[in-house]
Parts: sequence; structure tokens; C-alpha cells
Amino acid sequence: MHRGRRLLLDVGIFVIVAAVIAGSYLFNLARTFDTNSTKIEQAFPAESTRPEKPPPAQGAGKTPMNILLLGSDSRGATEADAEKGVATDPRADTLMLLHILAERKNIYTMSVMRDLWVDIPGHGKAKISAALALGGTPLMVQTIESIFKQRIDHVAMVDFQGFKGLTDALGGVTVDIKVPFNSSHLKGHYFQAGPNTLNGDEALALVRERYAYADGDYQRVRNQQDYLKSVIKKTIDGQTLSNPVTINNLVGALSPYVSVDESLDAASLAGLALELRDVRAPNTVMFTLPTAGTGTSADGQSIVLPLPAAITHISDALAADSLGTYVGENHFQNGN
Repeated sequence: MHRGRRLLLDVGIFVIVAAVIAGSYLFNLARTFDTNSTKIEQAFPAESTRPEKPPPAQGAGKTPMNILLLGSDSRGATEADAEKGVATDPRADTLMLLHILAERKNIYTMSVMRDLWVDIPGHGKAKISAALALGGTPLMVQTIESIFKQRIDHVAMVDFQGFKGLTDALGGVTVDIKVPFNSSHLKGHYFQAGPNTLNGDEALALVRERYAYADGDYQRVRNQQDYLKSVIKKTIDGQTLSNPVTINNLVGALSPYVSVDESLDAASLAGLALELRDVRAPNTVMFTLPTAGTGTSADGQSIVLPLPAAITHISDALAADSLGTYVGENHFQNGN
């Protein structure tokens, strides 16, 4: 009996110590993200201009979630603009709408071409990326909400520089290069067709590249999707998620380059991660908003023409929480 009680006591102590260690680790991880990331004090437009939040889906107990992801290339924009002698206003080089279904088992990420010619509230027709320079994050959110008639729940902006640290923290990321090219950003480097295991500098060059392609931003968007799919696959891999050193390195490397709305803190991200615990790489689908091709605006800008029917169908699918059905019916392959 004495030995049995001692064994139970030892086990109890071990459990308590393990819980304390785990709690301290998670606390430090959360503190790293909340301390190093930047909070966007005013991320959303006036409430009177916004769509209503939908009720919880029947049987799911939760509502679909929409997260606006903005990618900015601060260094690339500064260099290019400096060469042209123009102001370096903030701009969104990458726009993605991440839609999480109410059942929390599937995630759909839709890329929106940055040169898409749209109505920007209060400013008339312009490239959608201009919304950030014209009115900051609130105007960008208002523009997206006005196009798709859906409420944005959270906003996250990532500087492309963060991809470098993220890639290196993962020990490199293998991306299947569909279109080989000579890099415009990493002089002398050739990206061959097929699987390429990239370090941070190479990953940064990949997600930036557009000058090497005949279709410019279209291929850049596809490359960015392929890169993110590779990151997701490697991150969701059991060995990555079970390695506290790797997770700590990931958070530490990326968080300084992330700006989020004030409600998207470590606690809310942890809660969302728990809800999405059954999601695997095949459940994360990426595609691009269909467009009517390219054209020229009345003032001579090269633009991407919207396809109103596609916008209407996607808006309806978002409202009905049936984006998966829309993607399947339109035969989108992951990344197209």
C-alpha cells in the first residue's frame, strides 16, 4: 500500500510538473506573438457601412469565418518606387480571402488579383490594391465587404520579409515549380521546373517574382498559393506540430512581420486552432477569383477586368456557407 501510494504520488507530481511546463511554454508562445506582432488599432470601417454578421449555421453552432489576408512587399515596393521617383504609399501586393466553413473542417482561400478594377467606396473606380493607400485597412475591408456582401471577421497583414524567416524556421520548404524562371530578385538564381527545396531567400524571391512571366501577376499568385500550400503541408505534419522548438521558432520568426486586428490575439488564435484540429492539408483549398482578363483603364492603367457573374456566384456561396460546392462545380484545382 505504501509503495502504491508513493507511485500515485509520483505520478501526480509528474502530471502537475508537466502541466506547469506546458502552461509556461504556451504562455511564453502567446506572449511572443502578442508582443512582437503589431495591432491594427482601427482595422474595420464604420459599423453602419458593414454587412450584418450571419447567424450560426444550423447544427454547427458556429458561424462561417472570413479572414482578410493582405501581403505587403515593403522592401520591394520601396526599391521599385524609388527607381521611378514616386511616393511609397502602403499598398496590398497580395489579397486573399480565407473562408472557414461553419463545420470547421474545411478552409477555402481565394486570391484576388491586386489590379482588379473595382468601385472603392468614396473614391470611384480604381485598382483594388489602391484601397489601402487611399484609406488604410478600414477602406480595404469596406471594399472587400462591398464586393462580396460578406462581413470580414479578422484582418491580418504580413510583410513578405516574414516568409524568409518562416521558411528557414521550417528548415526549408519544398515547392513544385510549375514554370521555371530566372529570378529578378535573386540575381543569378534559376528556379528549375519540379520540386525545389527553398531556403528563406529563395522563398522570398519566389513569392515576389512577376517580371519573369508573360502573364505577370497571374503566375505570381499561383506561385504564392503553391508556396503557402507547401508551408501548410509541412506545418500540419505531425513532426512539426509536436516539436516545441520548431513551433517557437515559427512564431518568433513570423510575428514581427504580422499586423492583426485587435481581436486577433494569441488567445483567439489558440481557440481557432482548437476548432480546426481535424483539418489536414487536403482540406485547405486555394483558388483565384475568376476574372475577364486584362485591359486598360480610361486613364491608361493596366488593369484586371472583373467577371461580375463569378463575383455574384461566389458571394451567394459565401452567404450560404457552400463555397466548397461552388469550387467543386467549377472544377477548380487547388491553386487555379
